[in-house]
Amino acid sequence: MTKVELTDFVQNKETQIIKGNVAAANAAKSARVQVISAYPITPQTTVVEKLSEFVDGGYMPGTQFIKMESEHSVMAATVGASMAGTRTFTATCGQGLFYMYEMIHWAAGVRLPIVTAIVSRGTAPPWNIWADFSDVISCRDTGWMSSFCATHQEIYDEILMSYKVCEDYDVLLPKFVAYGGFILSHTSKPVIIEDQDKVDGYLPALPDEKGWPHIWIDPERPLMHGNLIMPSGFYSEFRMKLHIALLESKEKIKNAAKEFEKVFGRSYGNGLIQEYNMDNAEVAMLAYGDLALQMEEAVDQVREEGYKVGMVKLRHFRPFPTEEIIKLGKKVKVLGVIDRGIAFGSQTGGPVSCEVKTALHETEGTAKVFPMMNGIGGREVSLEQQKNQLKLLVKFNETGELPKDMIYGTYWDGLLEVE
Repeated sequence: MTKVELTDFVQNKETQIIKGNVAAANAAKSARVQVISAYPITPQTTVVEKLSEFVDGGYMPGTQFIKMESEHSVMAATVGASMAGTRTFTATCGQGLFYMYEMIHWAAGVRLPIVTAIVSRGTAPPWNIWADFSDVISCRDTGWMSSFCATHQEIYDEILMSYKVCEDYDVLLPKFVAYGGFILSHTSKPVIIEDQDKVDGYLPALPDEKGWPHIWIDPERPLMHGNLIMPSGFYSEFRMKLHIALLESKEKIKNAAKEFEKVFGRSYGNGLIQEYNMDNAEVAMLAYGDLALQMEEAVDQVREEGYKVGMVKLRHFRPFPTEEIIKLGKKVKVLGVIDRGIAFGSQTGGPVSCEVKTALHETEGTAKVFPMMNGIGGREVSLEQQKNQLKLLVKFNETGELPKDMIYGTYWDGLLEVE
């Protein structure tokens, strides 16, 4: 993309009533992505459809839109484009994400700053296309950063913040930005689409013809990559560096969120977590995705009844905010964790509750963890359910009694009676 093309289209600040998928597409447009690789899958399809409209209509001058025959090819093309030194974007979910899996590891292994929207849906079989974060959480150990969004505005904002972090030369890692299928992807809410000059000022400059500092495709600068490393070679050290980069990205995420608030006026806590009504709270609920937004209302109403409850929204799953969870565990007596995804056969069945338990188990004086499962496969979760969940935490704190219908130490809320 040339300097002339950068001025061909300029977005003025505007509030639009749009769907979550359109918010994601607008974020990619605002970020001036240079290559989009696409294949449709419900409920992600309208992300790439809207981007194709933007490109075809001249609203993304210089951007290459590549239609592929499968999700594996989508990520392969995205990896190739990023290796060549371009800002890239794609979107997928569910079985499509699983079909990408081989190339997901390549993207992280080559340390490519690819941003991918995940419109999370339940995994098959049986077929399910509604909100459930098991898809993106199953990629926990691939080396990708991953975050959850609770609102339409957060989808737009988090994609922008992701480019800020991913393209930092101390990070250079890919990232998933996940939000609930249909609950956010296909409902409409107000979203502020920011002035293009402010977005350009916030994000790093687009890569020039030299590309990234560590990888490139340039006949004038021959470079060997992806070659076989013997056990006596530096494979272990290479993986260690990827692990360290993920851990050290926490400070970059915090800085990106702080600068975002300064530039655009919207706050997302410290970037890793976002506390809500935690003053004098004795018990708290940790939630993520759209359920976290509704939980704020539940907290307000339960507090009006005189209970000292609070909530924390988990914004990042990788890197996991261990230090923040420990501080939170020292602040309250009981910490509930709502999972909308499954880690089969694990300690609690919930992937986030397992992480929380791991973070707290060697730290004295921290909260008791109360794992819960809710909304699996997109099942509706009512405000009354969430209020009752908070009251379960209060009762557990006061009496030490857990519900009798716990399953292997986890409370599965809203189960149907089936044999």
